[in-house]
Amino acid sequence: MNKRENTILQLLSEHGKLEVAALSRELGVSSVTVRKDLDELKRRGVIRREHGYAVFGGNDDINNRLAFHYEEKQRIAREAAKLVSVGETVMIENGSCCALLAEEIAHTKPGTIIITNSAFIASYIRRIDGAHVVLLGGDFQNDAQVMVGPVLRTCAEQFFVDKLFIGVDGWSERLGFMSNNHLRAQAVRDMARQAENVIAVTESSKFDRVSTVPLAIPGGVRAVITDSSIRAESVEMLRQANVRVYRAD
Repeated sequence: MNKRENTILQLLSEHGKLEVAALSRELGVSSVTVRKDLDELKRRGVIRREHGYAVFGGNDDINNRLAFHYEEKQRIAREAAKLVSVGETVMIENGSCCALLAEEIAHTKPGTIIITNSAFIASYIRRIDGAHVVLLGGDFQNDAQVMVGPVLRTCAEQFFVDKLFIGVDGWSERLGFMSNNHLRAQAVRDMARQAENVIAVTESSKFDRVSTVPLAIPGGVRAVITDSSIRAESVEMLRQANVRVYRAD
């Protein structure tokens, strides 16, 4: 995805719906060029087209989230995959960075078993030869394509792993990592109880954003893998909270 397409997605996420002419003025390119970009984004399923308008698909749809800063997230995923051994069993929670991490593991760590509550992840890597996924059950959240609720807790209790990788929606110096949905936050806690180490994989922009539900993970988050644009102040605060920081170049 090119820089202009990323900018279009950012504008649509902020406004929800924009005229093609307005996008053309904002980007400084012709309407023909904008329409070509919109056609490509529509083909990928991350926007909708209406007469003269482009419409964002929604912040909770993981397809849309995956499209934002794809290359940056892929670098984060590759860095996170370095922590996984061949043949290891890991848990991976829902999220765009998590989906790319699962894909990287499936491609590069033969014999690895991925336990996840994300139906999206299970579908996303299903065609990779040798991919082995255990999909935890629960109540299905349609847009996020993720399992939550008490059945999820019961399923997670059947396993114990060394590493759980999680996605986050924000971060607060006082409250730590955060989610924008209380049911998904509880799902993370339930999975975290079954892991020795909880590792967050997220873009640096999340450290400039406060969400609504503190994750409050038992035992806390041990490490975070993010991009090199994370602010030095955020790194220092994380280290003071005994969170190890890995930066993907």
